[in-house]
Amino acid sequence: MIVFDLACGQGHVFEAWFGSSADYESQSESGLVSCPICGACKVSKAVMAPNVGAKGNRAPAAVPMRAGPPAPAELKAALAALAKAQATALEGSEHVGERFAAEARAIHDGDAPERAIHGQATVKEAKALVEDGVPVVPLPLPIVPPEVSH
Repeated sequence: MIVFDLACGQGHVFEAWFGSSADYESQSESGLVSCPICGACKVSKAVMAPNVGAKGNRAPAAVPMRAGPPAPAELKAALAALAKAQATALEGSEHVGERFAAEARAIHDGDAPERAIHGQATVKEAKALVEDGVPVVPLPLPIVPPEVSH
């Protein structure tokens, strides 16, 4: 994974993680990268401070370290916090699963009731939605699987 500082035309700067530089370029060109603050799809890499190591003749600064994986209680607390943040972000949004592309298009075309939805789409489906002007935003994979309503 690689992290980039990105900026939109409004001057909002934010971090985004990608599998590779090529993934960033592909997603950016397809309009799948957007500003989390204003939703603008036109973003570019922002100036980043390089991660330069200290000179060889200097002792590195002391960094608190801990050996081994996080304690189960710490891991459980971190996952619970992430799950709570995910639930808050998706509050009031209906999970439509793999029907996302079809449902988003139907809402956009006025053939389905206007509402917030989330689910899964293939890269091809997401590109087609963006090309057709359907407003979509990619989300990270869920921390906790959503309750699927029928």
